[in-house]
Amino acid sequence: MEILSENPIPISQLKEAVDKIKKRDKEPNFRVNKIEEYLNSFNRLSASKSKELIEKLTKLNIPRMKEQHIYKIADILPINVDDLKAILQPYTITVNNENMKKIVEVVKAYAK
Repeated sequence: MEILSENPIPISQLKEAVDKIKKRDKEPNFRVNKIEEYLNSFNRLSASKSKELIEKLTKLNIPRMKEQHIYKIADILPINVDDLKAILQPYTITVNNENMKKIVEVVKAYAK
């Protein structure tokens, strides 16, 4: 098997893909069931709300913020700056406090 490309996707989009697989296959394998179990536990936004949030975060034009960072933020929904710092800590990205506050303000509207 050869990997052609890797693209980050939000949890809500992955959930839609798993739903399509379940409709296509009469008996999905155990991996699909495990993934669905995980997604049901952690997916907090509908696909449309998630897409809307991602668009708003992208429009903030935060320097050095990549697609994968935005998707991670949309998946976890940090409601304060400390949570956001914890999410971004594993990445080699620095975001100033002013931009972090902007991100948190946008996310708070969706986290409710």
